[in-house]
Amino acid sequence: MTWKEGNLPTGHRYTRRLTIPTPTWRKLNAGVVPGKSTTTQEDVACAMLEAYSEVDKKLADLNGNTAAFLASESVAQIEGMSREFADTLFYGDHVSAPEEFKGLANYYSTISATTTNIGYNILSAGGNSTDNTSIWLIGWGERSVFGVYPKGSSAGLKFENKGQVTIGDSTNGYYEGYRSHFEWNCGVALPDWRYAVRIANIDVSNLATFGGSSDASAALIRLMIQAYHRLPSMSGVRPVFYCNSTVRQWLDIMAMEKSNVMLGFSEFAGKPVTTFWGVPIKRVDALKNTESAVS
Repeated sequence: MTWKEGNLPTGHRYTRRLTIPTPTWRKLNAGVVPGKSTTTQEDVACAMLEAYSEVDKKLADLNGNTAAFLASESVAQIEGMSREFADTLFYGDHVSAPEEFKGLANYYSTISATTTNIGYNILSAGGNSTDNTSIWLIGWGERSVFGVYPKGSSAGLKFENKGQVTIGDSTNGYYEGYRSHFEWNCGVALPDWRYAVRIANIDVSNLATFGGSSDASAALIRLMIQAYHRLPSMSGVRPVFYCNSTVRQWLDIMAMEKSNVMLGFSEFAGKPVTTFWGVPIKRVDALKNTESAVS
């Protein structure tokens, strides 16, 4: 993700352009009517994701390396926060859960055939039950889609070692322990909705044929091609496809079997990464296999 400091203490205010002005072919001795684009102002709020880790001092010290033991506990906390952030990035519902920020699926929730409507960037794979998943294509950039952190703060997850503290248990007893605090203030801004595309209604029960090596796999590839061309431009953005492991395994199989020329492998940090026309495909297991059909 691209991250940007917000211009508000609680988030970010931005202007979303709705229409583009139309220029004039001028004739001699004839004027030009001034034109302007239309915009709307929108605020996005950052949410406060926090966690505490408490470990019995005796348990940590018995390990023989207290710092290493506490670090292993921190790794678990950080993974938990990463999972929660990823889930909220796509499914955050600030209406039913006001403490969350608004996730992408709540922007891209209704399909539309109108090119000026955000629903135009939702492509349906035909699933109509509740065992669906989605593939997302996002063009990260400071003018398209980006993560936000509050004005005057710093980006990313913050960690603070609180040191040795007295901890109470469920029986009103006390013991000595070590406490750590984790904090991540974050949100997502969408100043140009054209740079995110959702391929929705992918029926996971049909993936063995829909995304496998049979001729039916062409349907999934066609949708990814459509998503690729929904983005206005690849210039100035970092495009990434996102899917869960259920979808990713079939895309990897298709790439390995060379059933099409669009999928391939490249290397990043010494590890193979599946790509589609050069765009990396990242696995995000926060994307559910139980999505309701989008219509």
